[in-house]
Amino acid sequence: MLTKGALVNEPLTLAKRMAHAKAEKRRRRRRGLGGPREPEIVLFLGRWLRAPHRVGAVAPSSRYLARAMAKQVDLRAQGIVVELGGGTGSVTKALLDVGVPAERLVVVENDERLYHALRRRFPRLRIVHGDARQLTAALRPLGIHSVSAVVSSLPLVAMPKAIRRKIVDESFALLGDAGQFIQYTYGLTSPLHRRELGLKGRIAARIWLNVPPAVVWSFRRAAMAM
Repeated sequence: MLTKGALVNEPLTLAKRMAHAKAEKRRRRRRGLGGPREPEIVLFLGRWLRAPHRVGAVAPSSRYLARAMAKQVDLRAQGIVVELGGGTGSVTKALLDVGVPAERLVVVENDERLYHALRRRFPRLRIVHGDARQLTAALRPLGIHSVSAVVSSLPLVAMPKAIRRKIVDESFALLGDAGQFIQYTYGLTSPLHRRELGLKGRIAARIWLNVPPAVVWSFRRAAMAM
């Protein structure tokens, strides 16, 4: 999610990346090259400016954060892996890179433009245009009624309590007692109220190289958590 630190710590870097991306886009247009997809930083920042409460961050997840999240998925567990909030595909790519089979990965994105960008970037994947608050209904047409892991990049901490609760309830309706919910945060405390939601969570990774530094949490239902 967006924090003051995200803008204070890296304003020049972000501005330079934006300027470089726009300049490269203009050069490609002049040469008639077009491009396979809009530069990530331009697309992501544009969506954040339109709806900061939905996107939650001012830039895509760094490769360090994306890989740290992806590595929490237990590849030995049989079942579907669902990514919530695919964005521009940083975590999606990391999930594929660590070995999640394409046929076992489903990405859910509510922003229409980001959804179409994901479909262009990952034509072999099942990308669902849907709301995480209706996750079970969104996956039903695919014949998916249970999953082994949910990897979330949604800004849960910034959401109203009722919406956050609905997303978690929908996720665990598919995860059951053994599934794993993976979420990152820039905060110092758990992004989910564990006792209230009946969960147990642990810090799975700290990513100091991300700007700002991030923490990846892993949650399970309390009855099954070790």
